[in-house]
Formats: sequence, C-alpha cells, structure tokens
Amino acid sequence: MISLFKKRNNNLPSFWKTYEATFIEKIPERVENVRFVVLDTETTGFKYNSDRILCIGALSLQNKAISVKEIFEVYLQQEYYDKETAKIHGILKKGKRNRISESEALKKFLAYLGNSVIVAHHAAFDIRMINTALKRHGLPKLKNKVLDTSILYKKSLLVTSLIEKKEHYTLDELADKFNISKKDRHTAVGDAYITAIAFLKTLNRLKPEKTKHLF
Repeated sequence: MISLFKKRNNNLPSFWKTYEATFIEKIPERVENVRFVVLDTETTGFKYNSDRILCIGALSLQNKAISVKEIFEVYLQQEYYDKETAKIHGILKKGKRNRISESEALKKFLAYLGNSVIVAHHAAFDIRMINTALKRHGLPKLKNKVLDTSILYKKSLLVTSLIEKKEHYTLDELADKFNISKKDRHTAVGDAYITAIAFLKTLNRLKPEKTKHLF
C-alpha cells in the first residue's frame, strides 16, 4: 500500500521534487565548505496571511566569499499594495521593473536555494512569509537549515559586566557596529548584502568550537 505521504508527494510539481532531492546530499561538516544563501524579502506589510512578498533577494556565500555571479533577485506581481510601506521599500505599484507571478518566483527561488543553509536577519519573518506563499500553492514548507544573524551576533558577544546583551539587534545596529555601508538599505538584495557581511564578521568573532555546531 502506498503511504498517504507518497501519494501527496506524487501530486507535487517536478520543481519541488527537484528541490527536495537536493537534500539527499548532506551538509558538509566544515563551515568553509557549506553553501549559504543569505536571504531578504521586501513585503507589503507584516501580516503573514494578508500581506504579500514584493521582492526576494539573495546572495550565495561559500568559503567566506560572496559570489557576485550568483545574485538572486525577483519582483512579484501584486494585486494588494500598501502606500505606507512603499515609503520604506520604494517599490512602486506601477514601477517599470519586470515582475513575475508568485508561483514562478517560488519556483526560481527553490532552484537557486537547493539544500543550502539559509541566513537571514530576524529570519523567522522571511521564512514564514515564504512558507505562507508556498502553502497558497499547495506546497510544503522549506526544508533548509536556517541561521539568524541577530541570534548569532548575541552568541558572539563576550559575557562581561561591561556588555549587556539586548534581546534583539536590528540590521541597522549590526551595520553600524561592523561599519557596513547602508546605501542600499531596505532593498532585498541590499539588505541581503548587509546581512552577509554581518554574518561573515560574526563568524570571525565566534570561537572555533561554536562554529562547529551552527546547524
């Protein structure tokens, strides 16, 4: 008898099965051999069910180097639009950027992502927005390991009486602490770049034994 899971899996599109198959290969044990995909999304707002993704931006990072040839950026077609959040991300409703459907954007992103480890700042938001979009199209949740630069940065701080750890660190705070340019702040690729640099600098601050147990 074929299990319910196998029946459901057979109904999934081929691009999802291709993505899922990449997880047959295990993540390398050495951090320098791991492919990280540093991710950011720009959205119409912060409500998971009613708001939508406007743009997905990502960078590929491996062996402490960002691959400039592998920048990922897609803009999504929108029916819903919020003028207030547009003041932040600058994505206009009638802008001239090429836009694709949500389903096509997800397909392209999964092909780019594969089994890489995702890195994002306050990652829970981006991951849940993407998972909610996947659910709208009858697809399962992302399978990737995820690292949050805000949490990693906290781990990198020395525990002394002179340093009091905060509950959360914003991306602007990390950019300032690491002297990273904020020129392209609030664009998906721009924020992914700031996150990638902050991630690399944070890794350099972590003790070797901590980098062995990142995921």
